[in-house]
Amino acid sequence: MKIRPALIGLLAGVAGAVLLFLYLRRFEQEVSGGPRVGLLVAVAPIVRNKPITAEMLGTRNVPIAYVDERAIRASDKDKIIGLVATTNVTVEQTIAWTDVIATTDSQRDLSALVQPGNRAMPVRLAFDEQVPLVRPGDFVDVLAVYNDTHESTVLLQRVLVLASGMETGNERSDKRQLRMPLLTLSVSLQEGQLLALAMARGALTVVVRSPQDQTVAETLPDISAATLTDSTKRESIGVRRRAGPIKLQAEQLSR
Repeated sequence: MKIRPALIGLLAGVAGAVLLFLYLRRFEQEVSGGPRVGLLVAVAPIVRNKPITAEMLGTRNVPIAYVDERAIRASDKDKIIGLVATTNVTVEQTIAWTDVIATTDSQRDLSALVQPGNRAMPVRLAFDEQVPLVRPGDFVDVLAVYNDTHESTVLLQRVLVLASGMETGNERSDKRQLRMPLLTLSVSLQEGQLLALAMARGALTVVVRSPQDQTVAETLPDISAATLTDSTKRESIGVRRRAGPIKLQAEQLSR
């Protein structure tokens, strides 16, 4: 009769040890940046305007918290073999989509630029002049202005630009391009639905952000047209008040 309590205690101890092990493993992953993702790195120098070969590519496992959206996953290795590099990539450097996004390879098409799980979504912008300033490989925040409510909304943040007009290259072309106020963005399917609804209801525009800025604001209030003429409302959303012109004076170089 005494064997059963001992067995139950042993099983409880084993279960506790297993749960503790799983908890410590999960805690270690969270502290170290989460599960690791395989990214492509250069194991041999990649030269600008030269094709990328399989021998140039290696894999490095990086915690998912430190993975930039521009980084190419190891599972996408076959997609970039044979493409022309747009920049020089040194050994051990992580390879990004922007390193191969401006190729002139005849086999290169828009579908090859779409990140796995995402879609390429063309959006029409409100300002024609804005498109030439935004280059493929940039990250943007998408804003919508609705005609019926006269409100502005931040729809999406930190979205990768795949194409500007008809160009998928991040180098400026000397040739004159047709004025097409279109940007092609890499978005999820549901984000594409959101953009489609917003374009049917009003106008879209984008603001370019630094590629090093990975922050995403959780809650951003909509802004109504009344905010333009109401200083109190402008201050409530953090609009900086301009005190006046600031005189800039260069420092005198010592000889």
